Amino acid sequence: MVNEHSDPQSIHRGGPANIGPDSVITNSTLEAVWVALDAVKDPEIPVVSVVELGLIRQVAAEQGRVIVTMTPSFIGCPAVEVMQRAIAAALEGVGFERPEVRMTHRPPWSSDWITSEGRRKLKQFGLAPPPLHAGALETALEQAAICPYCESDQTELKNSFGSTLCRSIYVCQNCRQPFEQFKPL
Repeated sequence: MVNEHSDPQSIHRGGPANIGPDSVITNSTLEAVWVALDAVKDPEIPVVSVVELGLIRQVAAEQGRVIVTMTPSFIGCPAVEVMQRAIAAALEGVGFERPEVRMTHRPPWSSDWITSEGRRKLKQFGLAPPPLHAGALETALEQAAICPYCESDQTELKNSFGSTLCRSIYVCQNCRQPFEQFKPL
């Protein structure tokens, strides 16, 4: 049994059991995997999990092992290896032996995959979440960033390059606070 995480807004969570000898993930095992994954925070944005960022694409079993497939938000993201190790450690910490974390870039990650809860946490952290774009990226890039402090759309881009590859720097004209926005992709 494989759980394809195609809709990040509705993560499948099941009921009780374990990985069987035939490498089938039962509902309870799948639930334990998702709970462990949801505890793994992004090292650059420690208030959101890899699940809330929509980085987890698939959970499967192979030869009695849990296999997690993830898509990084950016190719070349310096936090990828840290996240892979943290995911493996979290799964080992709840009893899964030799879990494997695979990378995929197909399809490429989209900021639309950030969950509603992830967007709320980004805003609370002072990081403006990217606009939803449903593939109309040019339109999203033309939209004003919304200030995470006062919710004004009277903002000005100061630098396309923020503290990490996935952020841009803005200043709010209303409350005068500088802030970063997670880039829409």
